[in-house]
Amino acid sequence: MFPNLGFSILIWLYRVLLNLAIPIGLIGLFVKGFRNSAYWFRWSERFGFVGESVLESGPYDLWVHAVSVGEARAAAPLINELKKIKPQSKILVTTTTPTGSAMVDMLLADKVHHCYFPYDLRWAMQRFISSTKPKTALIMETEIWPNMIDVTKRSGTKLIYTNVRLSEKSYRGYAKFPKLVSHTLSKVDLYAVQGAADRKHLQFLGVDEDKIVETGSIKFDVNIAPSLRESAEVLRRRLGQDRLIWIAGSTRDGEESIILAAYKELKRQYPSLLLILVPRHPERFDYMARKIQRRDLVCVRRTDDLSELSSDVDVYLGDTMGELSLMYACSDVAFVGGSLVPLGGQNILEPCALGVPVLFGPYMFNFPDISKWTIKEGAGRMVNDAQALVENVAELLANPSLRDEIGGKGMRFVDRHRGALAKNVELLKPHI
Repeated sequence: MFPNLGFSILIWLYRVLLNLAIPIGLIGLFVKGFRNSAYWFRWSERFGFVGESVLESGPYDLWVHAVSVGEARAAAPLINELKKIKPQSKILVTTTTPTGSAMVDMLLADKVHHCYFPYDLRWAMQRFISSTKPKTALIMETEIWPNMIDVTKRSGTKLIYTNVRLSEKSYRGYAKFPKLVSHTLSKVDLYAVQGAADRKHLQFLGVDEDKIVETGSIKFDVNIAPSLRESAEVLRRRLGQDRLIWIAGSTRDGEESIILAAYKELKRQYPSLLLILVPRHPERFDYMARKIQRRDLVCVRRTDDLSELSSDVDVYLGDTMGELSLMYACSDVAFVGGSLVPLGGQNILEPCALGVPVLFGPYMFNFPDISKWTIKEGAGRMVNDAQALVENVAELLANPSLRDEIGGKGMRFVDRHRGALAKNVELLKPHI
């Protein structure tokens, strides 16, 4: 008799619960501030109050939402290409995290405006949309926020999702609320998905087939500037031309202990081995420096800016933003973190594109296709535990020709899958 009653109750509960959760959100920002003080500022933006400079620069031709560092890095080349087509276009980028904000500032500087993405409170989203008046909204990857989608579409804004990946785990979570998710997703105008599995999951969640375009992953379109190679050669000389270098990039809590123990074991076989350790989150830099020293390892930080590294240094701590590619490029073997613990992994294509053999753990559910293809192409290896990590790093360190072989396969693998960036630019051109 009332077919929409169930959905109406669900969306009402969602909105009520979000409003009740406001104090929890504020407490969360306050607590996070002890690890990264940037969380203590700009709280008003979380509730849709944009800064004066953002307000005065609107209305915007394009609003791009990129949650954090990874999404911001994927969005940057897309925004740069769109700017070439329409230099005068006004672009607003939102992020959720301060590290994402810092990455936007680093990569896009004066090309865009930035503010934080509001909480998915209906009144906050209404304030944000009415203040910025975007012609087109572009959401990077998979941020499904019912109020954001509803308010954006009601305002007349074109809503597009790009570089969409929907893992099996995420799909099962959304599938628990079929009516709410189907009703929400049906409002989006277009989805540019990374692969066939993402297309299938969206269709199972009720999205019309004609709204889905398979473009591949923008992350394959890694731009390796000649200056990066030159900078890597300079850094390699500073770190020690004669030393073997193993990098562990984008590491997460729970992995570093495994990595440091593995390094100690490997150092018995390779006394001059240097470990470059780059934690995923900047707020953990100081903590990791202390942890390394407690392991009786000599640690030097990137920000120490030494002209030459002493041969007794064990760990070079990458404690800067935006230099991970540089550090991959000057290394012999790479391990990419977020994958030895069940967090879904990080981007393994960067070291592949640089010709560095890559290792990663078994938890790659954020990159299921890419990790499978990497293994199939012989461009990288999965290590299931600490012992496998030690054995594979040791094998690669001992065999320069094997490193060159795997590194070459990685570069060819990335080159074959380029093209998603151009496809996305073509999709977006009519809408900016």
